[in-house]
Amino acid sequence: MKRQYLEFEKPIFELQQQLDKLKRQADKEQLDLSEEMDAITSKIRKTRSDIYQNLSPWQRIQIARHYSERPFMLDYVENAFEDFLELHGDRLVGDDEAMPAGFARLGNQRCVVLGHQKGRNTKDNLRRNFGSAHPEGYRKAMRVMRLAEKFKLPVITLVDTPGAFPGIGAEERNIAEAIAHNLREMALLRTPIITVVIGEGGSGGALGIGVADRVLMLENAYYSVISPEGCAAILWKDGKRAAEAAEALKITAGDLNKLGVIDRVVKEPEGGAHVDPLAMALSLKEALIEELQRLRSLSIEDLLEQRYEKFRRFGEFVSSEEAIESFQAAAGANG
Repeated sequence: MKRQYLEFEKPIFELQQQLDKLKRQADKEQLDLSEEMDAITSKIRKTRSDIYQNLSPWQRIQIARHYSERPFMLDYVENAFEDFLELHGDRLVGDDEAMPAGFARLGNQRCVVLGHQKGRNTKDNLRRNFGSAHPEGYRKAMRVMRLAEKFKLPVITLVDTPGAFPGIGAEERNIAEAIAHNLREMALLRTPIITVVIGEGGSGGALGIGVADRVLMLENAYYSVISPEGCAAILWKDGKRAAEAAEALKITAGDLNKLGVIDRVVKEPEGGAHVDPLAMALSLKEALIEELQRLRSLSIEDLLEQRYEKFRRFGEFVSSEEAIESFQAAAGANG
């Protein structure tokens, strides 16, 4: 598959074109151009390193949406898990292919794995509904999580969605209730839960399978109550200010880790997960095994208590008196 480059990756693309041209020339004319090719290869590595060490929040969001090449949920299932047995249907309406779920094995540990799945072309995206699950997807997810609880298996959820499907049919089948039900039941589920945001983590669609003991994020993923475009449209009536909104929202892995919203950032290969999907999957597998070992050392009672306290700690609150004093101090400092 021909690599696709984002706008900010153009310098890498141009160098890669030069390298490919030299390779073709060397093959065609039987020339030894190894020294020149090595020089360009080194320059590609340095340019990629410089770009990826200084990414803006908006650029990270663009990487998270790199649909054509970034690994999806089932790619991680294939490369990080073994013996995946998919289960279908919510036992109420039907199946939802935007939310695959089933039993699997992670190392020596049997588990349940589920998550959002996108498609790489139009046909597959229509089948997977662009990763936006219907109510039956969330109800299927809970059905499978209940099986995990019954058989004392840990649950691993992989989040990658722009949001739950907002169509009329989904509203008629009560998608809000399906997500709210999952929030409550996952908070009480008597088995370890780990969530990983592998790409997009959009709003309630993400949180509907995201109430967990440990929440991990890939380095170039994002997790937000609203898209940057939606935020910009509401605040400034201008969706083109999405990059500005992305900065203000603090929705990247590094920011959310500092705020305590997530528990761990999983580093991606230089250039992003799409550069080396297998290496990314193995890195995620290692992180998941480590986290599971920690969680399985806890009793169920301690696990539930820590899960409850984890979500109770979110947010910062001040009294009206504190807010007034803070405002007056800031006003005085500014003259």
